Amino acid sequence: MWERRQPLFRYTPGMDLSAYLQRIKYTGPVEPSLDTLNALHHQHLLNIPYENIDVQMGVPLDFDPERIFDKLVTRRRGGWCYEMNGLLSWALGEIGFEVTRMSGAVMREVQGDQQRGNHLVIEVMLDEPYLADVGLGDGARFPMPIREGTYKQGGLEYGLEKLSDGFWRFHNHKHSNVRSFDFRHEPASESELATKCQWLQTNPESPFRMLLITQKFGPGEVHVQFGKVYGHITPEGVERREILSIDEMHDHYRGVFGLEEDLTQLWESVCEAHERHFS
Repeated sequence: MWERRQPLFRYTPGMDLSAYLQRIKYTGPVEPSLDTLNALHHQHLLNIPYENIDVQMGVPLDFDPERIFDKLVTRRRGGWCYEMNGLLSWALGEIGFEVTRMSGAVMREVQGDQQRGNHLVIEVMLDEPYLADVGLGDGARFPMPIREGTYKQGGLEYGLEKLSDGFWRFHNHKHSNVRSFDFRHEPASESELATKCQWLQTNPESPFRMLLITQKFGPGEVHVQFGKVYGHITPEGVERREILSIDEMHDHYRGVFGLEEDLTQLWESVCEAHERHFS
């Protein structure tokens, strides 16, 4: 267990918790318990999609909780990890959970320490520390204790491994597009997160600049959209198809992801990216 320190990021009390709970369609007990944590985590994934539409459109993003709340709750949008886990962290804190933001590194096992800070994850302290993460897109449905082991959720298998260099590694399910992320079990360096957040939304080499990405959980399934390619993930595997027109894309986004955003200005770049990445 790491020596507990004061988190560097403080959420201002006063979140409209009832509006958040309505957004995720949660009607159960509101108390700092494992059952509540599991239910909130799952309901968030079922009702708020992961998406990078703003990054694709060049809209600046930050860590401001009020802005994130307005976007994801009031305007019923989705968001990327910094927004999704930022919102969940704020809500859990309002309920009375002990929450710590941690800095993650998606695909560090392949690309090394340059990935540090490209993912925000959450530690929730109950009888033991739990890893919570609604910001990976197609990761775990429920939090898991931060101890080595294999965890089965919804017919898919996940793992946590303690590495020799002090990092922990989360192993995603076998059908995922992102197979792992690493994290240190300690409060995040907020400057590291902020620097990487800025890079990911502005640098042409960022995958979030290159490709439109949208993902959302359903009962027993995960919907994933990379550019024009739609994937339907179940424990049995992945079925894929290509979206062929902007009208089909709009219908698809409304029906599958619950998003009403006008993607017309992105369609040309989506098609160009499809040719580069999938041809």
